[in-house]
Amino acid sequence: MAIETERKFTVIGDFSKQATSAKRITQGYICADQGRTVRVRISGDDAFLTIKGPSDEKFWSRYEFEQQIPLADGEELMKLCVSGIIDKVRHYVPVGNHTWEVDVFHGENEGLVIAEIELTSEDETFEMPDWAGKEVSLDRRYYNSMLSRTPYSQWKDQL
Repeated sequence: MAIETERKFTVIGDFSKQATSAKRITQGYICADQGRTVRVRISGDDAFLTIKGPSDEKFWSRYEFEQQIPLADGEELMKLCVSGIIDKVRHYVPVGNHTWEVDVFHGENEGLVIAEIELTSEDETFEMPDWAGKEVSLDRRYYNSMLSRTPYSQWKDQL
């Protein structure tokens, strides 16, 4: 069983000079119930189907199954997704022994920039970059599946 352990942070500074690469991602959700999601993701000529289970009590770890699928299948599955397609550019930023993924959102989530770090365990230490702000791992509003239903543009003024 594959367990994904990640932490999410807002971005408060300029990370762009440290980024080594970037790619545009669109993703939609076939299912986005509390406790499980089925996601379709397209990036360039690559498509993936991902199933995620419920988060643990810290909201840092959860089961994840991801399988690359043919692009044509990804495009067809995207048509089955509930409304609220996520559009973002993911930047890869090496910091210490890890590579952070910084997502710059577009469309209805314009203005939102979130950094994620994937860890091998919940107690793994990591270097915190100076451009990383408040941890939002426990705030479900920042989950992509939630952003597809209630985009940042609808709640950013409440922060």
